[in-house]
Amino acid sequence: MDVDAFVLAHRATWDRLEQLVKRRRKLTGAEVDELVDLYQRVSTHLSMVRTVSSDAVLVGRLSGLVARARSAVTGAHAPLWSEFTRFWTVSFPVVAYQAWRWWLGSAVAFFIVAFLIGIWVMGNPEVQAAVGTPHEIDQLVNHDFASYYSEHPAASFALKIWLNNSWVAAQCIVFAILLGLPIPYVLFSNAANLGVVGGLMFQAGKGDVFLGLLTPHALLELTAVFLASAVGMRLGWAVISPGDRPRGQVLAERGRAVISVAVGLVGVLLVSGLIEALVTPSPLPTFVRIAIGVAAEVAFLAYVIGFGRKAARAGETGDLEDAPDVLPTR
Repeated sequence: MDVDAFVLAHRATWDRLEQLVKRRRKLTGAEVDELVDLYQRVSTHLSMVRTVSSDAVLVGRLSGLVARARSAVTGAHAPLWSEFTRFWTVSFPVVAYQAWRWWLGSAVAFFIVAFLIGIWVMGNPEVQAAVGTPHEIDQLVNHDFASYYSEHPAASFALKIWLNNSWVAAQCIVFAILLGLPIPYVLFSNAANLGVVGGLMFQAGKGDVFLGLLTPHALLELTAVFLASAVGMRLGWAVISPGDRPRGQVLAERGRAVISVAVGLVGVLLVSGLIEALVTPSPLPTFVRIAIGVAAEVAFLAYVIGFGRKAARAGETGDLEDAPDVLPTR
């Protein structure tokens, strides 16, 4: 798109909208209708300019104009229920969907590390001896691992699990401030712990117990951690490669995306914690418990792909509506 030609073609529309906004308390009925129509048209112009132009001045002017026009049209902020609905149907899923490469990459790297460390532990008595004494390892594989999920009342255990999982995801979110640089270490540490325990359990012939107790909740729990890691590292990458838009604008957009994911993961990790507290230690057959975990994972992925892809195709980024990435400049 030729930006200069675009500006020339629509400048009169923008100027007219600005005039109506300034006179919003003295408009006739016809002018009110015109204000609404121009607000919708200029909102579309802003979306187009944000997509194809790196002109911060133009984006800033249109952002400010659309924000003022929206205030004039609505007279107030959108209802809380509307913001709530938009968050769960647009903002959160589209951010998760657009970060799928980082998300998938984090998952693949995590499981490769966990698998390799597990194999290393299984095949090396020296490594096992470094992990603990024979008595400590026997206590872990034959008692502690299984009892961990049933030794506390379900309600308090669910809260404990939710707080613990939220802390791991929160580290990834907070480390986004440091451009995501510490996040690979957080993932590696958790993958190493998983690999060590898995290696010891399989070496002792308890692989079925390990997978049967871990799978129901770990699928959704780890997915949440991978998503938190993805948006954090994606923010850091925006500093290195912002594309054809101003670096500050991209960082602002990705920063707000990190906040959206942080809020959304509170709900996701709550579901994961409830599964870990109520389903994992339950007397249900192992295949039923695993099926519940798989169903929760599939439902979450279907939600992200369904709503996220729809929002992405509509040009949504998950950002705040009419968010001014730069101050309006005259």
